[in-house]
Amino acid sequence: MAAVTVYTTDPCSFCVRVKQLLAARDIAYDEINLAKDPQGRAELLERTGMMSFPQVIVGEELVGGFQETLAADRSGKLAELLQAAA
Repeated sequence: MAAVTVYTTDPCSFCVRVKQLLAARDIAYDEINLAKDPQGRAELLERTGMMSFPQVIVGEELVGGFQETLAADRSGKLAELLQAAA
């Protein structure tokens, strides 16, 4: 199992963009598409407090959506989280 989990839905342009960002950095991730899983969405909302997609989790830490993941990548925080989760 990868250290990164990306929760997605369809259609979702930010989901596509966050997956492209991770792929460009050669970061392996597990994708869980909740487009047709209302129970999964409810459980994710309870876990993270977020209703929007994508949701990127590294280890047990919520990074956030695309914008937050991009900011974490640019600041170096994403690399730190990946190293800690390894």
